[in-house]
Amino acid sequence: MDTTSAKPAESATTDLGRRVRAARIALELTLENASRLCGVSRSTLSKVENGLMSPTFDVLQKIVLGLQIDLADLFGATTKLTAGGRRALTRKDAGERHAYRGYQMELLATDLAHKAMLPFRIRISAHTLDAFDDWGRHAGEEFLYVISGSVCLYSELYAPTHLNAGDSLYFDSRTGHAAVSTSEEDAEVLWMATGADLVQPPAETPAKK
Repeated sequence: MDTTSAKPAESATTDLGRRVRAARIALELTLENASRLCGVSRSTLSKVENGLMSPTFDVLQKIVLGLQIDLADLFGATTKLTAGGRRALTRKDAGERHAYRGYQMELLATDLAHKAMLPFRIRISAHTLDAFDDWGRHAGEEFLYVISGSVCLYSELYAPTHLNAGDSLYFDSRTGHAAVSTSEEDAEVLWMATGADLVQPPAETPAKK
């Protein structure tokens, strides 16, 4: 994937952190209350807000649910709602970027809010599981299609699954998982996850302060 037009990872992480803080402040939530609402630790949320941590998709989804915002808004996209006949065109390399360890992620169709699914074009630069601290795990379902290179998807429940260009896999996101490139070059995939709107938010909302 050509990344010449992408923002530096540090800059993108800082911008994302500012948007998370702005969303929290707009709800008049303290850092402590927001962390409880999102289901992430206070230290993690603080690091994200201050650009000291590039959050995983799992953490991003929890923040989106807890602060009641759209994932595309965190990436800096201008989203819109339409009554019907929705469509979104994303030109080559024009999606919103986010880097996390072994994944260089490009969120597609960012101009539509509250999508039923979140499409990503991802360059997998990780070639071993050592690139990750823990399994990816979150509510919803996912679809992975290999565009180029080869991939191995590791899972808590299944034996490692090897995928070549043209292969695809659909799986439950709640099962711990991680994907690495098994080709010499970084693998490129289309990765789709069900949107946060399909997941019920926490029932209890901490009091504002």
